[in-house]
Amino acid sequence: MEDFLDTNITYLSGVGPRRAELLGREAGIHTFRDLLYYFPYRYVDRTRFYKIHELDPDLPYVQIRGSITGFSSEGYGAGRRLTADFRDETGTVRLVWFKGTRWITSTYQPGVEYIVFGKPGIFNGMINIIHPEIDTAEKIEKSINAGLQAQYSTTENLKNHYVTSKTISRLVESLLRQIRYRIPETLPSFLVSKYRLMDLHDALFKVHFPSGTDEMERARYRLKFEELFYIQLNLLRYKVNRNIRTKGFVFSNVGQYFNDFYHNYLPFSLTGAQKRVIREIRKDLGSGRQMNRLLQGDVGSGKTLVALMCMLIAIDNGYQACLMAPTEILASQHYQTILKLLGDIGLEVDLLTGSSTKKVRRDIDEKLRGGTLNILIGTHALIEENVRFRNLGLVIIDEQHRFGVAQRAKLWEKSPDPPHVLVMTATPIPRTLAMTVYGDLDVSVIDELPPGRIPVKTMHFTEPERNKVFGFIRNQISTGRQIFIVYPLIRESEKMDYRDLEDGWDTITRAFPAPEYCVSIVHGRMSTAEKDASMKLFKDGTAHILVATTVIEVGVDIPNATVMIIESAERFGLSQLHQLRGRVGRGAEQSYCILMSSNKMSKEAAKRIEVMIRTNDGFEIAETDLQLRGPGDIEGTLQSGIPFDLRIANLGKDGQIIEYVRNIAGEILANDPMLESSENLILRTELKRVFGTRQSWSNIS
Repeated sequence: MEDFLDTNITYLSGVGPRRAELLGREAGIHTFRDLLYYFPYRYVDRTRFYKIHELDPDLPYVQIRGSITGFSSEGYGAGRRLTADFRDETGTVRLVWFKGTRWITSTYQPGVEYIVFGKPGIFNGMINIIHPEIDTAEKIEKSINAGLQAQYSTTENLKNHYVTSKTISRLVESLLRQIRYRIPETLPSFLVSKYRLMDLHDALFKVHFPSGTDEMERARYRLKFEELFYIQLNLLRYKVNRNIRTKGFVFSNVGQYFNDFYHNYLPFSLTGAQKRVIREIRKDLGSGRQMNRLLQGDVGSGKTLVALMCMLIAIDNGYQACLMAPTEILASQHYQTILKLLGDIGLEVDLLTGSSTKKVRRDIDEKLRGGTLNILIGTHALIEENVRFRNLGLVIIDEQHRFGVAQRAKLWEKSPDPPHVLVMTATPIPRTLAMTVYGDLDVSVIDELPPGRIPVKTMHFTEPERNKVFGFIRNQISTGRQIFIVYPLIRESEKMDYRDLEDGWDTITRAFPAPEYCVSIVHGRMSTAEKDASMKLFKDGTAHILVATTVIEVGVDIPNATVMIIESAERFGLSQLHQLRGRVGRGAEQSYCILMSSNKMSKEAAKRIEVMIRTNDGFEIAETDLQLRGPGDIEGTLQSGIPFDLRIANLGKDGQIIEYVRNIAGEILANDPMLESSENLILRTELKRVFGTRQSWSNIS
């Protein structure tokens, strides 16, 4: 049975080499198993038949029974179309085709009883159905499907080659008719019975051809349970095995530097959340096992201070520490912040970026190898082969989702023994996503802002209100404040009707002319020197306004900047809007975030703006973002190379199942860490089949 499901899809009736190549490239369907696990994304109720006189353009998809009375051609050029009058005993509806007309007239005959399925519309006062599905009544009655009709995702290229949702459904039906034996179970019998799951064979049949809603939901639950269970079991297995096999440096001392800093250099009292997180990290560092911890904290929550205090523990125990950031701006920001915090405490701290000169690199290399350089902060330059530490004990990676896993691995390899790893993000991660994407890590959360921070006020304005916004900007500048203005594009796009940076620059410099006002500009196509010069104007307070793209999303800390204006805010995702808003509100003055948009917005865009106005809570925003956008986009922003594909589960909607199966997987591993018992052998086999060919990066988070 296993061999049969691994058969190349070419050999399924109705496929062949050309269609197989297309299915593989466009839908990832290479084998019979891939087709069987290509699950529907929704279902349409095919149990009800409408009469033609009941049809209304406001109805969703409908199903009618009748016959074609005749065909005719209408229109000219691109508007040329084939029409057919379709009739039952109550009236007539018009069927319309713009493509494949020759095939339609040769396939469907007047006078034959057909079942038509499609979305009713209206044209010239007459109800019509464009590109309907048509089958003979006899064929429908013989189909496996007796109730709900599955709808499958297809690409434009598939449709252009006549592979529609209906085509995929027919291929699945053909495959299911060939399966002569029960598909072997992939979960232990004790799990299937204990949690009252539909068995795999029935679930795979019923998910494609359910007779009703209850059957469909039971099948989908079983398949979601299995998919999420194995992901959690795999993540937790790595975590358990790492704790057993990978020893870590024991940082037993909390000594001179940590205590001196805490008592004499700390600029303000730690928040309760910062103290809790430091305790969690200290416990890891002294445990004798390698730390792999994710530190989440909203913008301005004090992650850098926590990171520094952890580095001081490493230094107190005779080790070096490094901090890697994704951009030179952010790395320089960390370097300046840490130098300022440490003052004259007596530690050696250096900065290494792509712009560092050969002399600086030679000096850093000498101090690193000699062990006199305590903390090295930098960008991707840290992972270059010629960067060698004497005794690297702690690796901290900021905004870690911006680095590929292999890049992080190179940094981890700088030490002969596994260093402790702390990864940080200011992008709040929904709980369900954190359990799945980062499920093999311990997670700490700084969910409290330092005292004295005033929440940023967020407002929404449309284009006709621009003069009002400009007046607000002038007022803020007159009180000595500075302004960010962020645009989504650098140059105008014919496909996108959004304000772009170059047009915005012209508008802003006309509204705020020199010499009364100074406006600087930063975007990704500028050289590093040009960016630095523009940023310096703003940092020094010379420039009143910084016009930029999202290059300033992270790493810009200007306490005097109190206004963030986001142009075409409807184009940005919630996470990015929240990150941009975090660039202001860093000083003691009230700060503002102004979302500019067109008058016309999608429902999703309006919802995003409503959420931004209502709350500053990054975790609430992240949860909403996951629900609105779905997991695909979110995962893409969090980590390049998610180590699994979700075929049926949805991280935005299946949070309860994720927590449920994670607890079940944890119980199994607590009793049998290596999955050696006879009842768990099936788990080892399935884990190997699903994840066996994928490299484990769990030691480097």
